[in-house]
Amino acid sequence: MQILLRRYNFKHIFFVLGCCFINASFAQKPAHLVRPSDTLNSDAFFNTVQQSLQFFYSDYANDTKYDSIINTLQYEPGEIPNFTDEQICERLQKMNEMTPFHLDCNAATISTIRFFARERRSFIRIAMGRSALYFDMYKEKMAEYGIPIELRFLSVIESGLRPQIKSRAGALGLWQFMYKTGLYFDLDENSYIDERMDPEKSTDAACRYLKQLYGIYGDWNLALAAYNAGPGNVNKAIKKSGNKTTYWEVRPFLPSETQGYVPNFIAAAYMMTYHAEHNIIPMEAKIHNAQLDTMCLKEGVHMSTIARLTDWDVEDIKLLNPVYKTTFIPKTKPARCITGPLDKISLLVSVEDTIYTLEKSIYSPVKPTIIEVPVATIISDTSVSVQEDSSMIVDSLPHQENVQYHKVKPGDNLKNIALKFNVSIDQIMEWNALRTANIYVGQRLKIYTSQAPKIPQNNVPKPQAKKYYIVRSGDTFTRVAQKYNLTQAQLQKLNPGVRINRISVGQRLRVK
Repeated sequence: MQILLRRYNFKHIFFVLGCCFINASFAQKPAHLVRPSDTLNSDAFFNTVQQSLQFFYSDYANDTKYDSIINTLQYEPGEIPNFTDEQICERLQKMNEMTPFHLDCNAATISTIRFFARERRSFIRIAMGRSALYFDMYKEKMAEYGIPIELRFLSVIESGLRPQIKSRAGALGLWQFMYKTGLYFDLDENSYIDERMDPEKSTDAACRYLKQLYGIYGDWNLALAAYNAGPGNVNKAIKKSGNKTTYWEVRPFLPSETQGYVPNFIAAAYMMTYHAEHNIIPMEAKIHNAQLDTMCLKEGVHMSTIARLTDWDVEDIKLLNPVYKTTFIPKTKPARCITGPLDKISLLVSVEDTIYTLEKSIYSPVKPTIIEVPVATIISDTSVSVQEDSSMIVDSLPHQENVQYHKVKPGDNLKNIALKFNVSIDQIMEWNALRTANIYVGQRLKIYTSQAPKIPQNNVPKPQAKKYYIVRSGDTFTRVAQKYNLTQAQLQKLNPGVRINRISVGQRLRVK
């Protein structure tokens, strides 16, 4: 079987092993004692297990614990709560009890936490949404190498959990590896791939690197400093400090950027742990790591070929497979793989031979070829009719339903463009696949927004008192709430009488 179910959870394993044990016990019965109900067709058995796992994945991905905390604290939408130094220190102490890190509570860390809580709220919200795609995999890798799982927060401050982000110095990927450091840790690069952007391989490399650094310094905070500034700079700082052995003793002698590195790490760890207490609702996760599967390909294939047979958008394929520089997946040894949602990978396996045939007919045609595709492999979402789609209230949707384009003018930068359209810099970069914040005059930027660009005050229309959203196929009450930065309780307060587990396509929900 070519599907590689790599992302396990103990509950998954126990469930599957339990089913296999039951099945095996039936098979061991004497022939005269086996009833028809004791036998199970292998395909039916596999489908039953897969369906059960999908139900579990769905529940696991939608598990939101922040809602009850925010409701208990009775926060209003957008409210920014304030906490005393003592309260922050108490929370850091609780975190310290569960980690070998020293998450020190001092003037530097408190000041950085307050800055994050006030000025980086949108960043934390977006990072929380992206974490659903990576944090389970991070934990698995870190447990494998026996290093603290709190190191997952390092990727937040390194890349904002964007695998294609590249720094001005040339560092790339979730863990921001420089080219030579990537080569040292076996991260390959050629015209088609850059494994610094491979989430799993780069995470494995980061774990090995961090473990080596801890082996040198015996202090996780110094290991983080060395990850940022390089062991050479840390060794110089240690000598200047009089051979001190802890980060805070050595910190005054480190480069200025590295002096803020550990406080930033502690602030990110704190904010992502206590985001609900600070009234920060995670951005809606497009997909959860537990809902992914992987298949390896025998031949080189364009993503557009895969998209044609599986109804899987090329941009979504690229999002989940950032290791590929282009939309072509080359043939290599060992074989290159593709990651995607369980249903897409299952479908991909079922049409694998057809994909290779179609690929050759498009990109290496010898003569006109007719490709017969089984009807069952063509997937289309007909659950939303044209009437339903056209009835959407466009002003309510800050997504593809209300797209605008901005042509970059002299003096423009991402900050003033983001302010103009009332969106974040991170969103503009994500919508336009920008690896850096550099833009050029004449460039067209795609903007998804529910608000029109700012216009002179005398022409500003009166703001509408209420805003509504029309429920679409696949929506849940929780997803609609997340989309508009609300808790379930806040959304229900706006829609009294609505049953949160019984919303339907076409239903009108008030969101403001």
